[in-house]
Formats: sequence, structure tokens, C-alpha cells
Amino acid sequence: MKKRSIRCFKAYDVRGQVPDDLDEDIAYRIGRAFVQHRSAEKVALGHDIRLSSPDLARALSQGITDQGADVLFLGQCGTEEIYFAAFDQKVDGGLMVTASHNPENYNGIKFVAAEAKPISGETGLNEIKRMAEAANFCPAVKKGREIPLASKESYLSHLLTYIDKAKLKPLKIVVNAGNGGAGIIIDLIEEYLPFDFIKVNHQPDGTFPNGVPNPLLVENRSSTSDAIRHHGADLGVAWDGDFDRCFFFDENGDFISGYYIVGLLAELQLRRSPNNKVIYDPRLTWSSIETIERFGGTAIQSKTGHAFIKERMREEDAMYGGEMSAHHYFRDFAYCDSGMIPWLLIAEFLSEQNQPFSAHIKPRRLRYPCSDEINYVVNDPTGVIESLASSYAGSADRVDRTDGLSFEFANWRFNVRLSNTEPILRMNIETREDRSLLREKADELTSHISHCNDRTQACANVSIL
Repeated sequence: MKKRSIRCFKAYDVRGQVPDDLDEDIAYRIGRAFVQHRSAEKVALGHDIRLSSPDLARALSQGITDQGADVLFLGQCGTEEIYFAAFDQKVDGGLMVTASHNPENYNGIKFVAAEAKPISGETGLNEIKRMAEAANFCPAVKKGREIPLASKESYLSHLLTYIDKAKLKPLKIVVNAGNGGAGIIIDLIEEYLPFDFIKVNHQPDGTFPNGVPNPLLVENRSSTSDAIRHHGADLGVAWDGDFDRCFFFDENGDFISGYYIVGLLAELQLRRSPNNKVIYDPRLTWSSIETIERFGGTAIQSKTGHAFIKERMREEDAMYGGEMSAHHYFRDFAYCDSGMIPWLLIAEFLSEQNQPFSAHIKPRRLRYPCSDEINYVVNDPTGVIESLASSYAGSADRVDRTDGLSFEFANWRFNVRLSNTEPILRMNIETREDRSLLREKADELTSHISHCNDRTQACANVSIL
């Protein structure tokens, strides 16, 4: 096997266009490299609903077994089902073929070690890439086997441990799988719950006939919102393609920023078990910190990204971790992110309340209004960040470089950071009870960035959440 340059490795996973960046040969090499790097004897493997995923998974399985390890094959599943298998089964790691919310011509691979521990560039991914490119693999003593793993029942049983079914009321819930994989789990868990599910874009379809399953895109929200209003539902939940993220809508059909969900889930966790640690990311922070401390928790900031969050949670033995991008992590789920646990917790919470969902979100929005994430295309991202530092650091009450740059002032703050994969700046802004100041500062920062670079453009409309 000849050496081959591989360009689809990113900071935390593999992601690229098929077949230009990722094909079956590369997947095969990655399978062999993963086994050799981890000295693995048994690996969990699954794939999402994309049309290219089964072939890539087969190539991965071939590479794993040719290198001498057994494959526990889950078939089509969600990313968190691989996480679950990695800590529920005695395996040396797990691989998930998925490109999450990327366009249909993309695919990728997510990696975890034993006990679902994350693997990033600093903890082995770069070495796996080097091995896959060199293709100088050690001869296997024996060929491994592919063994089907029927794990959905044990996975569902685990999910149900997070709630008290006796407390649940027959809520009406709109569920939008975006033609990804979440609908399969909803169908399976439905028999255990009293909820009335209104199913939207429910059937898995790798051609994505109703658009890429990414509820962060404003144009993808109307199908959920319209169904909520039409059916008079109590809430709505939408997922990305591999359903490791879930997004919420209130009873009015209004989209709820993941930022406010972090605070709510932290509150629910700490009500059950105070004096625990909670991890949050630096993009939007004030509401999360206030809530965590008010309910007896310790708020700890971590760099953005699932590998960083999981590593910090393990270091601190944190009970819960949340990112405004709708990744929610739980200690009892091996510190991994889940798109199913959050909506179960919130559905239980709403079952016990006499107020609608919006009544619990509105005070958070009013106290800490925030922008939607604003993305800027620039040809010198680092230069723009340094220009912002020169202009704002002197007057800021606090400057933090945990992830990009965060500047805090008396009544507002913002974080600006580089994309891991594109020449894009990502900006998030929040204020203290001042929506007009939020708009003013969004315009001010956009103007500053535009003056730094004549190619700058805002990739998303600035919206107030």
C-alpha cells in the first residue's frame, strides 16, 4: 500500500467531501491505523443515514479486522449510541461514520477511546493520521471478526434512568428529526412515555429532501415552529443528522438559543444534586454563571469543543457541561454529549410546572439578551482579532484568552474566535438587560471588522435571541 496524503483530518475528527477528501481507501487505512495506535482488540462501529456511510463503514470494518481487532457493529445509529457502546461494552474505542449537519456530499468519522474518552489532535488523532498516510502497518497475528451488536434496548434503558416516569404528563411535543437518525429512537422510546409526538421530517433519508438537518440555520426552523402552532404543542425539539445535538422551541414556536438551555439544564441538575461542578464555554457566559452559582454549583470555564469540554469535565468530575451550540454533556453518560437526555429532562420539568416553557426562558432572555452567532468571512482572521484587542482591551474590565478573545465591560461583553476549519471569525455578544445596546454593539463591531478588511462580510444576519 503506497503512501497517500490525507487532508480530511480536523482538530477533533475526520470531515470532508466524498470522494474527493474521503473515500473507502482512506477509511480502510484509518481503520487499520486506529487499531494499531490504540493496540485495540475490540472496536464499536456505526454509521449515520448518509448514502455514503454504509460503504465507508464497511471499509473501516475491513481495516479494523485486517489489523486483527474485532468489530462490534451497530449499523445505522446515532453518535451517542457509539459513545454508549464505548462505555457500556468492554471495547478499546469507537468509530462513528457521520458528517453531522454538513451537506449531503460530505462525510466523516468521529473517534473515541475506551470508556468513551475523546481523542483529539493532542491525544492521538494526529498520530492516527500519520499512520494512515504512511500505511506501514504491522502484520496482524490473526484476522478479526465483525460481530453485530444489538444495543438499542440497553441504550433506551439508560436514557430512561434520567427521568421519573411517574412525574410525566401527556405533553404534546413536536419532534423534528430533519430526516436524520433521531426519528428511529423516538419511535422506540415512544412506548415508554405518555407524550403525544407530532413527527416532522421523521423518516431517515440521506438525500435530505427537506434540507440539511441543522436547526441552527434559520431557514430550517419554520417546519418545527409551524407544527407547534398548528397542533398547539407544549414544546418542540429538533435534531441534527447524528442527533448528538438537540434544539428547543417553546409553545409559541419560538426558537430558544442553546445559551439559555445551558442555564436551564444546569439548574435542573443542581436542583437534584447541589454542590457540583458545571462546565460552560466562553462564547456566552453571564446567564450560565449566575444560574450555576445561584443553585449551589461551581461554574468552570473550558475552551469550546467537545474534546476540551469532556477532558475538563473528567478532570473536575463535573456533573454537567453545556455549550451554546447545543452540545450538552452528562457525567452519568461518561461525560459525553447527548441529544436525547436534554429533552427528556426538560419534558419532565415542564410536566411538573404550571407555567409554559416560554415563562421559564423569558426572564433569561430579558436579563441577558444575546446575539445569534455572527460569522465574518475575512482574509486575515488573526490580524482582525489583534485589531479588536488593540481597540477594546484598554477599556475592558476583563480580557480572557481561554478561547479566542473575550472582553467584558460593565454592561456588555463579547467573544470572538477563529473557526477551526475556515477563514471565518465567529462573534457572540451579550448585554445586561439592554437589547438596544446589543444592537448598537453588534453594528459597532461589524463596522470595525469591515474596516480591517475589504473582503469582510457578515455571513449571517444579526438577530437578537
